[in-house]
Parts: sequence; C-alpha cells; structure tokens
Amino acid sequence: MKKPTTIHDIAKMANVSSATVSRVLSNSSYPVSKELKERIQRIAKESNYIPNMLGKQLKKNSSNTIGVIIPSIVNPFYSSVIFGIEEVARQNSFTVIVCNSLQDPALEDEYLRTIMEKQVKGLIISSISKDKSQLTQLMQLGLNVIAIDQKIEEDNINQIEFDYHKAGYMATKHLQEKGHEHIGYVTSKMDRPSRRSIHQGYMSAMKDASLKPLVVESHTEEVYNAITEFDTGKQLTRKLLQQSPRPTAIFACNDMMAFGVINELSEQHIAVPQEISVMGFDGIDVGQMIHPPLTTIKQPDYEMGKMACKMLLDMMNGEDGPMFDVMLQPKLLERQSIRDIRSAIE
Repeated sequence: MKKPTTIHDIAKMANVSSATVSRVLSNSSYPVSKELKERIQRIAKESNYIPNMLGKQLKKNSSNTIGVIIPSIVNPFYSSVIFGIEEVARQNSFTVIVCNSLQDPALEDEYLRTIMEKQVKGLIISSISKDKSQLTQLMQLGLNVIAIDQKIEEDNINQIEFDYHKAGYMATKHLQEKGHEHIGYVTSKMDRPSRRSIHQGYMSAMKDASLKPLVVESHTEEVYNAITEFDTGKQLTRKLLQQSPRPTAIFACNDMMAFGVINELSEQHIAVPQEISVMGFDGIDVGQMIHPPLTTIKQPDYEMGKMACKMLLDMMNGEDGPMFDVMLQPKLLERQSIRDIRSAIE
C-alpha cells in the first residue's frame, strides 16, 4: 500500500525546508514569496497531501472533533439524533466520530479510552454501562460531556433527557380514552432506565383507571440488526394472543416492535385497528409509511441531537454555566392504527 505523502516529501520535491512547507500549508504569516507558496501548494495538491490533524491538535492541545457513543445506529431514533448532531457540528467546522456500544459496557469503556487517546475534548453519550467510574475520571481530566436519552446518576454532568414515564402514561391514557380496557404492553428486556420508565408510565395509567395490566417482556439477549425489534414484536404478540380475555389494544415500547405487532396480527388475519388497535413509541418516519399508519409517541430525536451538540460546543468554548438537566416532552402523533371502541361497548 502506498504511504501517504508527508511534509518532508513535499519539501524534497520543492527543494525547500520542511519548516517552510509547514508554514505555507498552515497559512502562517511567515513571509514566503508568492511564487514559492504557489509551487508548494501545487505540489501538495498533486501529491494528494492530507494534513495530519491529530498532530496539529496535539500541538495546540485542542480538537475540532466531537465523539458520540450510542447503543446502536441501527435504531432509527439514534440515526436521527446523529443527524442533528452532525448538522450543528458541520456548521461550526467540527467533525463527528460515532461509536456503537452495541449494549456492551466493556465496548463502551473501550470507546471512551479511544476517544481520549485521539485528543477528543467533547463527548455526547447515551450510556448503557452501570459503572460510570471511567467516564467520571475522564471528565476530571478535562473531557466535556453531554449525556442524552439514558439518565446518568452522577453529579456534575449536563443531561438531556426525555420524559419516558409521562410518555408511557400518555400512550396508555390515549388508548383508555378510546374505550380500551384490555391493553397489552410488549417490551424489550427492561435493562435500561428508558424502558423501565415507559413501563412504569403504563402501569401508573392502568392503576389510575383500575385496570389490570398485561405485560409481556422479552428476556432474550439483543442482536443488533435491522429486524431484531420487529421479530421481538411478532413473538410477544403471539404470547399476548394466548391471553384471555384477548387484548383489544397493544402498546409497544418502540415503533420497530409495533411494526412487528402489526405484521403478526396481519399474518393471523386480525385486522388493525378494527379488531386490535396498536400504539407505538418513538415517532420514526417509517411509521407514517406503513398500513395502517402508526399512532405513536414522538420523541424529539433530531432536536435532541442539535441541542446536545450546541450545548457541548458552548462548554468546549469555555462558556461557564451551572450543571443542568433538560427534560424534553412527549407528543402524541395520532394516525389510523387505533380504533375508538366506546360506541361498540355501549
């Protein structure tokens, strides 16, 4: 494999010192003739020279790179968050390194070490690790951190959260207002604060209405591909349909799982929403493309990414401010996957 061109290579081709090449390519104010400057720039371009940004960052003790650690970009929610982060970063001449922890605390810690080794000074993280000792240590060494989505129970950390409990309550309450009393809830393994909070919101709404909850949880280890949640939705729906009485509505912990619910109901010739209504959670764009279009709870994913990046850049620019917790609010997106059964009951 051909080695990348260095400043020393260009210096030999231009018959000048490496220091002169460095000054020209870094736009230094050091006086260099126009002819020599143009010759060095031409040689650099023809040689496909790529600046060593890490070397520059080490010299300046600064970085124009933001690190992001998320559970998995396969999840459309996190894809949209990344899109928001990248938009703000690009507008401010920053680049973004995205790392997928794949729900593995050891891999998350490995990425944390890599980010510091690369002199990255800012991090946006949706952490799934229970042990935050390494993250805390890196913050003490100067790493600026914004935590998103998953709550981190640590002092001195800025967080952007989503009110999952309120969202779970809102989704369940909406189904109740449409006349549904037998409401099933299907969920991935409740090993994250967000999933536990949605479940607690569902349970609170059922308790307030004096209704019996019906929860089916997946206990299988997650494999990160595009159809994992979809398949889980199908499997959990089959379990729900064995219950008596059969639910008139099913609330899924995310939209991908809700798509699996609808697919399984269709395969069993159960019409949505005529026979069973379906409620999702996330508000990803695909929800309005399926049939019937999915009623769901919208998380401001793209907005969360933009806000996180703006706040991180402010921190990296040395803008002092108190530690804070931002709590983003849910929004109901009402479409056609839920039937109002009040008249049928009456």
